[in-house]
Amino acid sequence: MAGKLNDTVRLTVGQAIVKYLQVQFSERDENKRRLVHAAFGIFGHGNVHGLGQALREYGTDLPFYQPRNEQSMVHTAIGFAKANQRLATIACTSSIGPGATNMLTGAATATINRVPVLLFPSDYYVTRHQGPVLQQLEHSISADISVNDAFRPLSRFFDRISRPEQILTALPEACRVLTDPAETGAVTIALPQDIQAHSYDYPTHFFEERTWRVERRLPDPQRISEAAVMLKNARNPVIIAGGGIHYSQAWDELQTFSEKFGIPVVETFGGKGAFRNESPLLVGAHTITGPTSAAKIVSEADLVIAVGTRLTDVVTGAQSGFRNPDVKFVGINVTSHDAFKQGALPIIADAREALKSLIDASVSVGIGPNLEHLENVASAKNEWEKQLRSEVYNDIPGEPMGQGQLIQTLNDSAQTGDTIVAAAGTPPGNLVNLWDATDGRKCHLEFGNSCMGYEIPGSIGVRMAQPNGEVYVLIGDGTYLLSPSEIMTAVQEGLKITVVISENHGFQSIRQLQMARAGRAFATEFRNRDESTGRLDGDYVAVDLAKTAEGLGAHVWKASTPEEVRIAMSEAREETGTCVIVAETHPDRYVPQSNVWFDVEAAEVSNDPETQALRTVYEEERKHQRFHY
Repeated sequence: MAGKLNDTVRLTVGQAIVKYLQVQFSERDENKRRLVHAAFGIFGHGNVHGLGQALREYGTDLPFYQPRNEQSMVHTAIGFAKANQRLATIACTSSIGPGATNMLTGAATATINRVPVLLFPSDYYVTRHQGPVLQQLEHSISADISVNDAFRPLSRFFDRISRPEQILTALPEACRVLTDPAETGAVTIALPQDIQAHSYDYPTHFFEERTWRVERRLPDPQRISEAAVMLKNARNPVIIAGGGIHYSQAWDELQTFSEKFGIPVVETFGGKGAFRNESPLLVGAHTITGPTSAAKIVSEADLVIAVGTRLTDVVTGAQSGFRNPDVKFVGINVTSHDAFKQGALPIIADAREALKSLIDASVSVGIGPNLEHLENVASAKNEWEKQLRSEVYNDIPGEPMGQGQLIQTLNDSAQTGDTIVAAAGTPPGNLVNLWDATDGRKCHLEFGNSCMGYEIPGSIGVRMAQPNGEVYVLIGDGTYLLSPSEIMTAVQEGLKITVVISENHGFQSIRQLQMARAGRAFATEFRNRDESTGRLDGDYVAVDLAKTAEGLGAHVWKASTPEEVRIAMSEAREETGTCVIVAETHPDRYVPQSNVWFDVEAAEVSNDPETQALRTVYEEERKHQRFHY
């Protein structure tokens, strides 16, 4: 044994990183998988000679993918990790300078959403023999600052390697954070370009296979007992189900808890699909774009049980959604920071294990459904469904279909095992409302950062994790134009996705908000400049989105009616390659308002009477804001 511990192998830093990552595994519930599934990267002078050389020589079990944009490759890693319930991820390497800073948005998106990604931005020379180098940011009072310091507040763990032996501690700590449900997010290890090529005699046992167990933290029994008493005393309880339900695979426990005790469930963006089977107790999403039924039930609740959610403003209605003066909270979360929010009774535990314990405790104290509460839930749901039939799913002669009709058509076309992906604009808000996530149809929404440009690369990550079923992307034309290039990556790798572009000529979600807070449209649609006004309020700009997608290698359809969309979806399912459907939708046909408030202020001072009136409305609405301690 002593001899084995003293054995060494001489490798460069890049080579050692590749060899180490290939033998790291995660394990939960006796299910073992490779922790780092692949490497994505764009090579430049900062990494082609280091990590690039190492991947070529030693990356047998770390397949390399070639994306088109550094931000996008991090989004692909997020999509992959999320689809794997945070038990696996992808490593991303970039060159120095803009290659590194392009990853910043992806890092922020990962950390905000608590999703593990592993980033290796290249950095400037440690030796400094070269003087200031290409792409170096020179700081007048701090010689050791680089652009990679911008990753520090965006990362759950950050390190800059200045000596080859430092990876002996940096890499294990990176893996620990990646596999800790309470701490996970972006992990950044900055690699100076000279250090990547420097060598060291590494101990051979460093490269032995290691399994990182992802533990399920058990709840404190006293907290569970206290929560059961609170539930017994409640007349109108509600559960807010967040993304933690998916990450802990607590779907069955959630439904059992809800149905056994008659507790309605509302979902967050991250929690969409937490109820896998249709149920009269699934009220919909409680968000700024959710159904009025959810807003009604939450506003009347005297007990809110928040499971696996960060409770951001889009869920709490900017602290205005909980209007029962006696409302109390229970917070179930692996992260204590979230469990304590709203002055909740905190249950710091894995969601599945906490719900199991809470079910047993609730049975022991004799909790049963409140029939009056269940009737109220059924009535609220019926009213919302009537509103959808009358305002969303109907045709209006001579007008393009609304986005709600488009989603209804996608629902009709989707099958068990299919997944839909969205992130920014109107698609996530409408999908959290209208997508049917029961019977094995999944919904993958990135709305923690609401990151434009996530959709297509994120869906590639989902496809990498999900070999069967269709992977759909619902994306607005504004977001599509920001970053369509990863269609080529999907084509290159044979990773089939089907992108459905809702073409409504601009950023219509923001235009809707603009009209609600300013009363005037301004620079939110794709219009030509009007010579008479000098503003962008002329005719719509003529753009052929279908040709852009076709040029990147996709199979393309155009559709302007629900029936044409249905035909295109059917034909796309038969294709083996990436598909794009450009669907014309009406810019002004919105899904009905949720009655969940979003705190975006109208201007406090204005000479415009429209804005003045909206300011008065805003001041009345914000009177409902409350802090809960």
